[in-house]
Amino acid sequence: MIDRLGEDVLLDRNPPPTVPRRVLSVIVCGAGPAADVGKLVKLAQQRGWIVQLVATPAALPFLDTVELKALTGSVIRSTYLSPGQTRAPRSNAVIVAPATYNTISKCALGISDTYALGVLAEAIGLPIPVVMLPFVNSALASRRPFERAIVQLRHEGVHVLLGDGTVEPHPPGTGSDHIDTFPWQLAIEALETAELR
Repeated sequence: MIDRLGEDVLLDRNPPPTVPRRVLSVIVCGAGPAADVGKLVKLAQQRGWIVQLVATPAALPFLDTVELKALTGSVIRSTYLSPGQTRAPRSNAVIVAPATYNTISKCALGISDTYALGVLAEAIGLPIPVVMLPFVNSALASRRPFERAIVQLRHEGVHVLLGDGTVEPHPPGTGSDHIDTFPWQLAIEALETAELR
């Protein structure tokens, strides 16, 4: 083909396919399973996600930040950026796991007093999937404020994996018995289902 200036122009009629970058923010809360969040990272990476980790202040003591940085290729964010710092890529989806009583309750009320809650609050207002995989005991889960929080978040489109064959609250004082069986895969499965809608 010749363009208007008379120069030859090569047209590639079959350009190489490009795979869009899918960025998943995983918000980690301070509960026993948090130490194993690398399992979720690996599951997401196997499905083509670029994973960036966000931690609540209570989650940081559970995490091996060096190992997780090596796994994801980026630092774990837990505070707001200082002026001049580079922003993380915008997320295409968010998973909160393990999601605690505190984070679920605050989020439903619109409280954004940590970086993690700020990321979560904004994500819920965007047209992207948000999945919560709770780790709570039955005493906390039976509280009326928590029950209202679950209803509120589901009303806003959050996929809260609690009850109905997903996660069941564990008896008080038995959390450590349920860490190894925390169902990380349910969050990825719910995310994939949400993407198809």
